[in-house]
Amino acid sequence: MQDNLSHARGWFLKADSDLAAAHRIVDGDGPYDTACFHAQQAAERILKGVLAFGGRPIPLVHDLDELHDLCLAAELAPAIARLDLTALTPYAVRLRYELAFWPDREIAQEAIALAEDLRAAVLAAVPEEARP
Repeated sequence: MQDNLSHARGWFLKADSDLAAAHRIVDGDGPYDTACFHAQQAAERILKGVLAFGGRPIPLVHDLDELHDLCLAAELAPAIARLDLTALTPYAVRLRYELAFWPDREIAQEAIALAEDLRAAVLAAVPEEARP
């Protein structure tokens, strides 16, 4: 079984991959819904990395509010308390089923910025060995 630091690092690396994809998409001509999806995935993976760092169970959910609450309860990254991730959660599922939902570049950029704020707050709270 992986130790907590390498497990967390694996989640953070996956999150960085999602952020890189989101940036490539938003820096081009889209599709911006896909950039939003990758921003949500990055945030989800960052929060799951926090839970992994703390040796906590990682639920199979996409609800960022639920994951955020679990991280706050574990007191592993207190700086994330200031972040409201509610806007990102729908991008995990809504984009798959709501065929008329087409966010623009600005919405995608906001989603990416929020995921990056989360990343910065979390990486400041974990040891260097867990960081990507």
